[in-house]
Amino acid sequence: MVKSVSILGSTGSIGRQTVAVAEDRNIRVTALSANRSTSLLEEQARKLRPELVAVYDEAAAKDFRIAVADTGIRVVSGMEGLLEAAAGPHCDCVVTAVSGAIGLRPTLAAIKEKKRIALANKETLVCAGDIVMKSAAETGAEIVPVDSEHSAVFQCLAGRDRRELRRILLTGSGGPFRGMKRAELEDVTPEQAVRHPKWNMGAKISVDSATMMNKGLEFIEAMHLFSVKPEDIQVVIHPQSVIHSMVELIDGTVIAQLGVQDMGLPIQLALTWPERCPSMFEHLDFCRLRELTFEAPDLANTPCLALAMDMAEAGGTGPCVMSAANETAVHRFLDHRLGFNRIYDCAAAAVEKLGIVQDPDLDTILEADAAARRFAKEYEK
Repeated sequence: MVKSVSILGSTGSIGRQTVAVAEDRNIRVTALSANRSTSLLEEQARKLRPELVAVYDEAAAKDFRIAVADTGIRVVSGMEGLLEAAAGPHCDCVVTAVSGAIGLRPTLAAIKEKKRIALANKETLVCAGDIVMKSAAETGAEIVPVDSEHSAVFQCLAGRDRRELRRILLTGSGGPFRGMKRAELEDVTPEQAVRHPKWNMGAKISVDSATMMNKGLEFIEAMHLFSVKPEDIQVVIHPQSVIHSMVELIDGTVIAQLGVQDMGLPIQLALTWPERCPSMFEHLDFCRLRELTFEAPDLANTPCLALAMDMAEAGGTGPCVMSAANETAVHRFLDHRLGFNRIYDCAAAAVEKLGIVQDPDLDTILEADAAARRFAKEYEK
């Protein structure tokens, strides 16, 4: 079990739940970070008394520094501040719960310092999976996934010879629009898209779940986390979200991880692994389960998932461009400036326009990310 943790993105959904788990398990929170100064961030800082707080926005950091001047907490800003929060000597584990490619450099900095990475930032592996996993292998840093699906696979494979693995069965609920045709989604509103049927998540990831892009990003993540090829992963729609994912072994045996729909469980596991501890979360009651059903994804009507699977095959900067354009398009959708179906159109157009560079270094990846965001900001159809 880790003793101290830095939470990057502490005011988001995963960050707030991590704070709750850390308090319940008496794990010291030594650093917090957020993009801007908020009343919640100040509340967290005053309650937890971390050594430092990183506020990414420079102007907001000045305001926050004044707000907590009586606490003695050091306030840092910008990317340098985020890097210090991730890689400083104050913690032995970093929870990467920031959204977007902004989490990439802090994750690499923490890996360099051999910290445990409780990975909740999808874009880190989607954009630079080869670089990140190679760096972790070289330093010996642990990467323990926080996503419920990857945590499930991680648990199913724990202590097992990877040569026994035939394929990963990556489950997904299908989101709020499962079974609907793309033409029926033309006028979907942000309010409708964020109403996930099973999980309580932030707005961006909720929209990604509605488009199924989230499952596509997880598909790419799984390739890197578990060193498998695209053909070794099968996406399975499981509306009840009780089975969080499964692995099939070469003899036909299938091992599944089940649990309630609460992200606190994989968060706690990432902080306590390899120990198992009592938790404050509800336990699964099998006598209340009525059915567990499964179906194939409808790729024709969830083109974001199909695009992500194509980018998994393409490699290079393809996943990065797709992810960055998608993130920008989702924010435009949430601001009522882009239609729901245009999210896919924008991501696909970005890949077509910007192309794919193979075997990119970190600078090339960051340049591709920035170019895709610029493209998506101006995209109209």
